[in-house]
Amino acid sequence: MTTIFGVPAAALYGQILIGLINGSFYALLSLGLAVIFGLLNVINFAHGALYMLGAFTAWLGLQYFGLNYWAALVVVPIVVGLFGIVIERLALRRISGLDPLYGLLLTFGLTLVIEGLFRYWYGSSGQPYAPPPQLTGGVNLGFMFLPIYRGWVVIASVIVCFATWYVIERTRLGAYLRAATENPALVKAFGINVPLLITLTYAGGVALAGFAGVLAAPIYQVSPLMGSNLIIVVFAVVVVGGMGSILGAIVTGYLLGVLEGLTKVFYPPASAIVIFVVMAVVLLVRPAGLFGRGD
Repeated sequence: MTTIFGVPAAALYGQILIGLINGSFYALLSLGLAVIFGLLNVINFAHGALYMLGAFTAWLGLQYFGLNYWAALVVVPIVVGLFGIVIERLALRRISGLDPLYGLLLTFGLTLVIEGLFRYWYGSSGQPYAPPPQLTGGVNLGFMFLPIYRGWVVIASVIVCFATWYVIERTRLGAYLRAATENPALVKAFGINVPLLITLTYAGGVALAGFAGVLAAPIYQVSPLMGSNLIIVVFAVVVVGGMGSILGAIVTGYLLGVLEGLTKVFYPPASAIVIFVVMAVVLLVRPAGLFGRGD
């Protein structure tokens, strides 16, 4: 049996794969958080609940409307994004300009409401969601067996994350978004609808959470608690990458996912806290985060 650093190679590669899968969700969710905080200055604690809402929307769509997985990947982010528009228009807009703590408290309350409703309707037990037939089975790579769906999750996450980064950092729309957050009065003077840009930014950020929920549904059971179990880790990822840093959220999400997987191989008791240890060290050494900009 082949070993690497005294560990069976199959176990090591398997944990790296698990780390990449977890990192895919960390990257998608922390990206949405970074977009919302970086462009709107809102700490969106409801992100985990909206991720759960995305998974439940896919499951309900399949159960009651025959919405298959591929259609759900398109429809669910739109539905969650529309729900985000309602949140931004009715709630977040009313606290615009206040300390970000108000946004944190408001979205935390929304999280409790959304999760409470789904726990009341569906209980705390998870609901299964089967992957599409095209993505079942696996491929023998010689050094490990790769489940096709898990490979798809990593690829889809990478594509969506870097497409989002490109739109924000390399397109005119992204320039308008960044300018609207720095100097909204000047952007308005050029005839650009700043409130609409802000609304669409929040909708886009939470749509990423909805997309992640659809990807997660076949891997994890669809449960009202699936978001609350993940959001604290995602916040830690955002802090390590740098609050508001788009590229930092993406890169740090994957790196910390892999680090967590490797820790399960070499020192399993530390796997549950390794991300928080990294966060503490980064805050001590570089409070702005690895990719954040200091004052």
